[in-house]
Amino acid sequence: MVNDKFTMTNIHHLSFTIYRCKQLFRFEHPSYLYAFAMLPLLVLAFWFFWRWRKQAIDRFAESHLAPLLMPEASRWKHRLKFGLVLTALVFLILGAANPQWGNKREKVKRKSVDVLIALDISNSMYTQDIPPNRLERAKKFAEGLVEKLKGNRIGIVYFAGSAYLQMPVTTDYAATQMFLRIASPDLAASQGSAIGEAISIARRALQGSGNETHKALVLITDGEDTGGEAVEEAEKAREEGVIQFTIGVGTAEGAPIPIKSNGGVEYKRDENNQTVTSRLNEKILRDLAEKGGGMYFNVMSGDDAVAEALQARIDKMEKKDLEVLGFSSFYSYFQYFVFLALALLVADWFVTWRKGKMEGKDMFT
Repeated sequence: MVNDKFTMTNIHHLSFTIYRCKQLFRFEHPSYLYAFAMLPLLVLAFWFFWRWRKQAIDRFAESHLAPLLMPEASRWKHRLKFGLVLTALVFLILGAANPQWGNKREKVKRKSVDVLIALDISNSMYTQDIPPNRLERAKKFAEGLVEKLKGNRIGIVYFAGSAYLQMPVTTDYAATQMFLRIASPDLAASQGSAIGEAISIARRALQGSGNETHKALVLITDGEDTGGEAVEEAEKAREEGVIQFTIGVGTAEGAPIPIKSNGGVEYKRDENNQTVTSRLNEKILRDLAEKGGGMYFNVMSGDDAVAEALQARIDKMEKKDLEVLGFSSFYSYFQYFVFLALALLVADWFVTWRKGKMEGKDMFT
């Protein structure tokens, strides 16, 4: 358990580090970074070219005669020239994306609701009664919800057998979505579904947010509660001004819970060796939403439709004036990368295909 707590603390600190670094550094045009995907293809194309060249020379002459027929041919300058061009492309892509560093910081006023997304990462969320499984569907919905709620401060709570604050409320939506994407049962200290503890953690986190009345909790789960105190915690949270919305993930018919075992997949069994069927518990989710002053939604109604309905309800909540400290001016560094790329291309132009003075007589290895 000590190791589990240490791991959770490290992840929590990582979220702060990413948040602070992102505020200082950014790419003005991050879409250009997708061009890096073509670099492995260029390396593969060069490898095929090198093999074709070697085979062509082998067909032209025997290996001991080739150096005599092409005495000036270099054995390594093809690779050197390709490396120069490839590195130049890396710098050009980085230059096109325009790395920037914040150099002017000021306070910006905005109206905001503090929203915590509590995501169930228990093993039951691997159930495949909705494709591809409950957890992936929940993560996809949560990422879309973050897009809809931009302008508000958003945080994340993970819960399974226990709950913890993964990311406090922030306006760093990219980091928020990143942590939603990596969510999995492997990040849980213990298994189960402690919904009550998740509400309690969210309630305490929102108490320290500096936003006393404009607070919301979005609970995304299949409703399997192993804690037994969820309704009581929902009532306490509502008394403290936290409006709670529940999102059901799964079906009433349910399905077995897959568990990875010895490289294969088995299904969870009970003490009588019977396959356990996990079902969506809509009753408890409706009760929690009612006690929490919010509404219950089911993702089967459509991710976009549910996210828009939830956005509409949160937008109706009274918003608080909030001062956000951020960078309003950034200094660009693209010119340095472009200069390095041009320097490498000029160097490539001066490198000939002929053998250099330092090369030996053996052309091929």
